[in-house]
Amino acid sequence: MDLIRIGDKLISRRKIDATLERIFALRRQGFSQQEAARQVGVDRTFVSRLETLGEVRRGKRIAVVGFPLANKGEVEAMLRQEGVEYTLLLTDTERWDFVRQKNGLELFNTIMEVVTRIRDYDVVIIIGSDYRIKVSEALLGRDVIGYVIGTSPIQGDRTVDVEELRQLVHQLAQD
Repeated sequence: MDLIRIGDKLISRRKIDATLERIFALRRQGFSQQEAARQVGVDRTFVSRLETLGEVRRGKRIAVVGFPLANKGEVEAMLRQEGVEYTLLLTDTERWDFVRQKNGLELFNTIMEVVTRIRDYDVVIIIGSDYRIKVSEALLGRDVIGYVIGTSPIQGDRTVDVEELRQLVHQLAQD
């Protein structure tokens, strides 16, 4: 049951969960802490403390795009663990399948969708050849951090030093 007895009070966990969900929904919709608090009948300081209590990371939002990676799974796991919000990682086989399975217009539209998505992030880490990093910098026109795994054209998968990449993510999140 979702009822908890504390002294002479009977507390409903379901009611607490529903209130928290309502606060988070309002905040995601752009309501201020004060507006959200007013709508659910709590103090603004409660909303502030709630957000502080649940905060996982503060700092820059990071996206990581990289190919061709031999240790893709290991890199993905580390980035997930570090709270990186967007990743697009491909092995050499996956990158060529990605290109071959689309006609020119579909490929162009897909690439533009990816570019549009990653432009929302504060920092983008590009793992790839020296040439791909230069193209990404020109295309995105923003903070692009290059992690060079070879000179262009790269043929075959390359291994990324996961701990070195982890340190880079930490540094960028704090800057």
